Amino acid sequence: MKKTLEKCAEERIKEWLKAPLDPETRNEIKALMEKNPEKANESFSETLQFGTAGMRAIMAIGSNCLNIYTIRQATQGLANYILSQNILAPSVIISYDCRHHSREFALECAKVLAGNKIKVYLYRELRPTPMASWGVRHYRTTAGIMITASHNPPEYNGYKVYWSDGAQVTSPHDTKIMAEVQKLENFDQIKLANENDPLIQWLDEEADRAYLSEILKLRLTPHEDEEKGHWLNILYSPLCGAGKIVVKQALEKAGFTNVSYVKGQEGPDGNFANLRHPDPEGEEARKLGEAQLLSQKADLCLFTDPDSDRLAVSILHEGQVISFTGNELGCLLIDFILEVNKHIPKNSAAVTTIVSTPLFDAILEKHHITPFHVLTGFKYIGEKIHLWETSKPSYSYLFGFEESMGYLYGTHARDKDATIGALLASEMALHLKKQGKTLLHRLYELYSLYGIYREKAISIQLEEGGEKMLKIMAYLRSNTPTSIGKRKVVSVIDYMKGQNDLPKANVLCLELDDHSKIIIRPSGTEPKIKIYGQMRNLKAKCVTKNDINATDKELDRMLDDAKAILHNGSDSRDRS
Repeated sequence: MKKTLEKCAEERIKEWLKAPLDPETRNEIKALMEKNPEKANESFSETLQFGTAGMRAIMAIGSNCLNIYTIRQATQGLANYILSQNILAPSVIISYDCRHHSREFALECAKVLAGNKIKVYLYRELRPTPMASWGVRHYRTTAGIMITASHNPPEYNGYKVYWSDGAQVTSPHDTKIMAEVQKLENFDQIKLANENDPLIQWLDEEADRAYLSEILKLRLTPHEDEEKGHWLNILYSPLCGAGKIVVKQALEKAGFTNVSYVKGQEGPDGNFANLRHPDPEGEEARKLGEAQLLSQKADLCLFTDPDSDRLAVSILHEGQVISFTGNELGCLLIDFILEVNKHIPKNSAAVTTIVSTPLFDAILEKHHITPFHVLTGFKYIGEKIHLWETSKPSYSYLFGFEESMGYLYGTHARDKDATIGALLASEMALHLKKQGKTLLHRLYELYSLYGIYREKAISIQLEEGGEKMLKIMAYLRSNTPTSIGKRKVVSVIDYMKGQNDLPKANVLCLELDDHSKIIIRPSGTEPKIKIYGQMRNLKAKCVTKNDINATDKELDRMLDDAKAILHNGSDSRDRS
C-alpha cells in the first residue's frame, strides 16, 4: 500500500513552498512529495527542536533535519535573544568542524547575525570545539556557536551555543533562547546579510597563536618537555577531524618533536575514512592507530574526536597495546597534576559527573582537594567554574573530567579540550618513561594505594524512541528493585527529586550493600537507556591483573543483573 502524506507534514511543506527557497530545494521537496511520501513525512512531520545544548540531526531538506533553513531559524532565535538583553555592541564567535556542510552552515549563521547588526568572528577554516569556547573569552563575545555533531555518523551535523562565560548555555539562557526560536513562524522573519558584510570578521592563524600560547602556559613539566620530549614516540589520530589544526602544533611547540600521524586518518574528511562512528571510545575508531602503534613500536597513540574536544589514549606496554577508559585517564591525569604541580591553591576543587569513578574522589581527598559532582554534560562543569569565579569566598578550579573522555585543565576554555588533554597525557607519559614506567604501571600503583575501582557502561537500544525511555524510567521509580542479583539495594538516589542543589534530572542511582553502584539514565541524544556500573575492591594490596580481571567479571555479572531488571520493566509496561 502506497504511503500518503500526513496532514501535519503536508501543511508544513505548503508553508515551506511559500518561502523564497532556492530552486534546488524547491524541486527536491516536490520530488519527495510525489515519489517518496514516507521520507517526506519523516522530514516534515516534526520541527527540529532546539534543546538545552542546541540541535543535532541528520542533514537533509525538511523542518526536522539540519539544513541552511533550520540553521537560519535557530540563529535568528539566538539573535533575537541577544538583542533582547540590551547588550552594548553584541558579538558572536563561530567555529565548525570537518563535517559535510559545516562551513556552509557556519557562514549562514554569520549572515543571519550580521543581518541583525551583531558582529561576527568567523574562523576561516575548521577549528576544534574548545577554540569556540576559548574564543568567546578571548574576544569577549556575547555568545558562541559551534557547528558539529561530535562523534555521530557522517550524515549528522549539529549546532551548539555558548554564552559569554565560554560555557555551553545553561539556565536561564538555554530556555529563553529556545523560546525565541519557537516564536518564529516563517522564513520572512529571518534577517540575512551577505557574506561580505563588514560585520563579519574572519579569523585565521593569529587566533591559533593566541590559543596555543594559552595551552603552553599550562605545561606542568616544561623543562623536562624541552630537554627530553623527543624521547617520546607519539602517534596521533585526529580521526579525520579538526584536531589536526592545533594538537600536533601544541605538542611540537612544547618539545614533543617525535610526533607522526596515524596513516589514513589525518583528514580533514567528512566521511571519516569509512569510520561509521568516529568515536574514540569505540574500538573501531582506534583500531588503525593501535595497529600502527604496535608495528611502529611507539610509546603512545592519541586519538581526538572529529571536533577535538574528547581524547582517548592507547599505549604500548611490554609489547602489548593497552587502551584506557575515560575514568582511568581522568584519574591518571589528576594524580599527575597533584604530583608535579607544587603551586596548587589551598582552596582548590575539582569537578566530575555523577556517573564518573569514585576513585577520583579518593585521590582528591587524600590531597585535601574538594571534589564536586555535577550532572552529565560538560556545560555543568563550565557552570561551576563561572560560579566560583563570580562568588566569594569560593573555590579555585583545578581540573574537571567526565567519563566519556572529556578533560579540562586550566580555565582558558569552559568546555572539554583535547589539546590540553593530549599535552598533559604526553607530559605524564614522558615523566613515567624517565622512571622506566608506563601509564599502566602508574594505574596499578593507584589501585594499590586506593583500592581497585572499576567501571563500565552498557546501553539498551530502544527502537521505540524517547517515549519508551520515559516509560521504563517511570516503571523503575514505581517498582524500585530491592536487589541487583545477590546484592541488596541499601539506598536509592532519585535525581528527579533534586540532589545537592543539582538541577532535576531523569537519573536513578542504586547504592548496593558492597558499596557498588548502578546508575540508570536515558541518553540525551539517542533512543537508548544507559546503565553505569561501579565496583570497588579494597582488599587487594599488591594488585595483579588477576585481581582486576576478577573485579571486572563481578562487574559484568552485576550489569547483566541490572539489564535483566530493565528488560523486565520494559516487558511489564508493554503488557499493561
